[in-house]
Amino acid sequence: MAENQLGGQQYLILPEGASRLIGKEAQRTNIAVGYAVASIVRTTLGPKGMDKMLVSELGDIIITNDGATILEEMNVEHPVAKIMVEIAKTQDKEVGDGTTTAVIVAGELLKGAGNLLDQGIPPAAIIKGYEMAREKALGVLENISGNIEISDSEKLQKIAMVSLGSKNIGSDATKKYLAHLALQSLQQVAVKEGNKVNIDRDFIKLEKKEGGSMDDTAFINGVLVDKEIAHPGMPKSAKNASIALLDVALEIEKTETDARIEITSPEQMQAFLAQEEKMLKEMVGKIEKSKATVVFIQKGIDDVAQHYLAKAGIIAVRRVKKSDMEKLAKATGARLVTSLDDLTQNDLGFAGLVEERKVSGEQMIFVEKCKDPKSVTIFVRGGTKQTVDEVERALTDVLGALSSAIEEGKYVTGGGSTEIDVSTKLRDYATDVGGREQLAIQAFADSLEIVPKSLAESAGMDPIDTLVQLRSKHKNKEGRSYGIDVYKNAIGDMEKLGVIEPLKVKVQALTSATDAAASILRIDDMISSKGRGGGPGGMPPGGPGGMGGMED
Repeated sequence: MAENQLGGQQYLILPEGASRLIGKEAQRTNIAVGYAVASIVRTTLGPKGMDKMLVSELGDIIITNDGATILEEMNVEHPVAKIMVEIAKTQDKEVGDGTTTAVIVAGELLKGAGNLLDQGIPPAAIIKGYEMAREKALGVLENISGNIEISDSEKLQKIAMVSLGSKNIGSDATKKYLAHLALQSLQQVAVKEGNKVNIDRDFIKLEKKEGGSMDDTAFINGVLVDKEIAHPGMPKSAKNASIALLDVALEIEKTETDARIEITSPEQMQAFLAQEEKMLKEMVGKIEKSKATVVFIQKGIDDVAQHYLAKAGIIAVRRVKKSDMEKLAKATGARLVTSLDDLTQNDLGFAGLVEERKVSGEQMIFVEKCKDPKSVTIFVRGGTKQTVDEVERALTDVLGALSSAIEEGKYVTGGGSTEIDVSTKLRDYATDVGGREQLAIQAFADSLEIVPKSLAESAGMDPIDTLVQLRSKHKNKEGRSYGIDVYKNAIGDMEKLGVIEPLKVKVQALTSATDAAASILRIDDMISSKGRGGGPGGMPPGGPGGMGGMED
């Protein structure tokens, strides 16, 4: 119950059980929660990062080191913890990779702000300094970036390997193979418009099925549909198939208004059934007339229609998802038809092979060998459900990183080298700025060093000695691309080692982290309207965010 006093008189503002934090107490709590969330994912950074085990209320287990997945599955309660989760979600949605970097930088920005608040610097000055630092950092990133094109397969393969490097999914050979599949997929679906390359990642389908090994993961030049052929009498495969896509039911639909048919004799009943059969036969006749050999239908197919389709030797698949229909259209060149009367040979698509195959005890339909398809599939395999899920998450990240690099056309060096370089230039900039903002800019520069520091710690290196060596290198122009070689436990030239990342990943991480830190620092009053039996702001007794069931 929150109370205010005016002229010695007590006024009750909030209901019983409500809680309120004001001023520095609210700021300190928020900073502590934000930093605690960032600390959870910090150990997952880099090729030698650790995994987290997340156990749901139902006992489902997820083992991953993907920052976005960890935060999303953690089921946090505290509002500030939810803001930190939003950073990861935004990063994941925008660029698909770099979620851990974005969150740990935001955590460090909050920690740095906490130290400045203790020195009596007002939040407004800290926020202004952070925003100035971000603008300068984005300019530095642009200056130190290199150019990359969709045809630069070697550089793009390196970007893919860096993205996959932090995933614990098998040997280097397996990662190289998965990187190749991801790059092949993107180059296939990319659409060039003038000097710009557009990629819609929705048209790269990731279909997963437990069984086999990760090396059985395959690229399909077309679409894999998780359905079976509608009738056992239909052919199981068709070469050089003409494909029709129908958004129409091959069955007699009920009338929209209530209607009643009175049948008074067996002859009438027979005539009624014969008429239904005739209508279904006519429907199938229209498909036959179009010369289609395979039909994918978004709605149902009557048993009688299935029989006539089987007699005609046409493969039919029913109740196909709308998203799969769109992918089939992009892959085969077919047009989605909503009326059988409109179906012509011009609406048909082509696939070199349509075949039903049994995979891990279930039937699946492979539509492959398409001519220049703009929708493809990566069929993910693995020994266990956890393995398949983690490979899918890894491929989602690598597809995001590669498409960001291709669309933006810029890359920077990885291994913490970019963060150190930006940090060094921000310190020089802070001296020029002066005033209270100078201290905030220096805190921003310190925050960026969490990336090389975390990489050094995960590799078993001394973080302080490593940072000192890197700062020394980055004072000279030729040492600009020096970062941490986690495999050799030493610093090295990231450009020569081929450790490169998309510029867009770094830009988005800095932008999201700064925005989140600024919005959290602006809060000086937290009002929780209903108590939840925990601390202020609905925090459960277990600590910030109500996190549990997690191990390194």
